[in-house]
Order: sequence, then structure tokens, then C-alpha cells
Amino acid sequence: MTPPRLGIGVIGAGRVGAVLGSALRAEGHAVTGAYAVSDASRERAAELLPGVPLLDVPAIIERSEMLLLAVPDDQLGPLAAGIAASGLVPGGQLVVHTSGRYGTEVLAPLAEVGSATLALHPAMTFTGTSTDLARLVGCPMAVTAAPDLLPIAAALVVELGGETVVLAEGDRPLYHAALAHAANHLVVLVDQSREALRRLGIEDPGATLRPLLEAALEESLRRGASALTGPVVRGDAGTVAGHLEALDDLDATGAPGEAGDVAETYRHLALAALRRARLPQDARDRIRELLEDHPPTEDA
Repeated sequence: MTPPRLGIGVIGAGRVGAVLGSALRAEGHAVTGAYAVSDASRERAAELLPGVPLLDVPAIIERSEMLLLAVPDDQLGPLAAGIAASGLVPGGQLVVHTSGRYGTEVLAPLAEVGSATLALHPAMTFTGTSTDLARLVGCPMAVTAAPDLLPIAAALVVELGGETVVLAEGDRPLYHAALAHAANHLVVLVDQSREALRRLGIEDPGATLRPLLEAALEESLRRGASALTGPVVRGDAGTVAGHLEALDDLDATGAPGEAGDVAETYRHLALAALRRARLPQDARDRIRELLEDHPPTEDA
């Protein structure tokens, strides 16, 4: 038996909202309207949600059985409170947000006026293009909801092609910090390495890094810290000293626009690697002394 199709309003046609709206539309749901402020969001809605009218929030609420709130974290609480205070939300309307940081408490004002609320966060980085639709397949999606609403959350995850991960309200901040730390700081790390290779005249630093990084990522996901290799875990203090000298020079002679933070990042991450390495105490002490001997300079 085919489950009932919903009229879904997308409030926030950004990288996440437009993609999830498109995925749910492909499952037979009707996207009743989208709220898009910036030119980029309007273009994204036109590409991923063709034919869907761009409406204001009250109009979307009035037309929809489910609201998909895909707005920045800091806007979510005020948005929920504002919708609840407007008196437009009918009892029984489903409200879903996509924030990794929050569970359902942030939607409490809407629950108090009769809405069914749940949190659904795909553990994926979004480009806001059709490429993301294939990436939803098999993607873990963290859901937080009252027990009687978990089946609804799980059904939405299935329709999106994902895998349900049930999280308690209080576990959301650590969950989101873990994901942001891994994904966002990986981007910073790779960009720093690209910067160093570009300085050497390597035209396509990404191609140089790709085989090494893909292997390192695969092994780290499978084995954790046991996948560590390199001079720190080998106890090669001389190599670490050479790295620090080269990276200090890289930062000191940086081109305009470069952050000049590569050596500082190296030191912090090498110390973290050292804590995970199984080294004799004397080797550990030599490397720690090197890494702590050149504290990062203070910003002027």
C-alpha cells in the first residue's frame, strides 16, 4: 500500500533544503512552495525544484502539510518561535528541521501549538546541486523525535535513500561537533597541503594528493589511529624538525591572501598524533620538545 503523499513546504532553499525537497518530490510528494531569499537560493530552487512557486513563509505554511525547515542553526529557534506566534500553524502539521546541532527542543514552540516535530540531519556535505541526490543513497541520517514519531522519521529517511541513526536530544551537540570537526577541518588541512604544493610549482596539487589521501581516509575510517603513518609515529625527530623549518618558511613568505597558518596547524595535529603513537618515552620526549619549542606567533 502506497503511503499518503504530503504537501511539503521548503523554508530555506539553500544547499540542503532544495536537495531534500527535490529528493522527496521524486518520491511522489508535492512541494507546495519554497522560501528563497538570495539570488543563489532562487537559482538553486529553479534548478532543483522547477515549477515550484517561490512564496513567503505564511503562504507556505498555509499550503503545506509538512514544513521542511532548512535554515542556518542560529536562525532555527527564532524561526520556529515566529511561526508558532503567527497563529498560522494548524494542529497536526508535521515540522522537520535539518540541523545537526539541534534535536526537537528547538521546535518546542511549534509542538506546543499542536505540530508534530522531528529532527533529521544527513551526515553529508552538500553542494546544492543534483550531484547530492546520489550521495543521499546510503547516507546515515540522525533523527531525534518522540517515540511515537520515530516511525515517521524513519519513513522519511527511507524515502531519501538514507540509513536511520536515532540520537537522543542531549547527544546532538557532540554528534554535530564530531562531523563538523572531521569534514570542515579536513577541508582546511587539504587546502593547506595544496597551498604548499602550489608553492613548489605543482600545477594540480589535488591530483598529487588524491591517491595518498584516499588511501589514508579509507584506512582511518576502518582502523582509526592504527592507520597512522609518518615521521611522528616512527619517532623520526630529524624529519619532524625539517618539516617545521620548511613550513615556518612557507608561512613567513606567504603570498597575499594566504592564511599563514600551516606550521601552526602541523604542530597541533602532530602533537595529537604523538598522543596516539606507541613510542618509547625518549623518542616521544624528543618530538614533543620540537613541536612545543616553536609556539605559534600571536596575531599582531
